[in-house]
This record gives sequence, structure tokens and C-alpha cells, in this order.
Amino acid sequence: MRLVFECVECGSHYLPPETMAYPDGPASPIWCTGCQSAKRAAGVREDPLLARVALAAARAAGAGAGAEEPAARRADVRPSRPPVSRRSRSGPGVLRGRLA
Repeated sequence: MRLVFECVECGSHYLPPETMAYPDGPASPIWCTGCQSAKRAAGVREDPLLARVALAAARAAGAGAGAEEPAARRADVRPSRPPVSRRSRSGPGVLRGRLA
């Protein structure tokens, strides 16, 4: 499941790698790549509490909206005929079909 995050600095949405790690270091659940590199250059560290909240919010949003079920679990939504009643099988049409 891929988590979508919103940058608290610029407000853009971004998809970090599933492993939450870039080649130059860990991915931030708070800042997008551009803001993260700018903050790192300025010497600003991310707040661990805010990072936990961002991860929890992304997981909750992913579980509610973004999670797709496997094809085998999806309900069959094709229209179907109503079930054949007992009366419809016992009328004169059934006898004509059997006698012929």
C-alpha cells in the first residue's frame, strides 16, 4: 500500500518510496523532497511527534480510501435475473415444453 503525504511547508502531496528511504537518507512524512533538502541544508530537524501523526494520518487515509481489494474479493456487480419462483416452473408452459 502506497501512502500519500501532504507537505506541511508547501502543501503539496507527494508519494515517498514504499521503504520510506531515499538514496541520500530517510524520507520525511512531514516534508516533500524539495522542502526536506532545504530544511536539511538549514539545519532544521523534523519533529518526531509530528512525523508520527503524519504517518498515522496517511495510513488512516490509505486504509479508508486508497485501499483496493483483490479482484477475488470484490462483489459481482453485474445485473442478474431475479430468482425463478416455484410458480413459474409449474405453469402450462412447462408442460408444453416437456410434452414436445
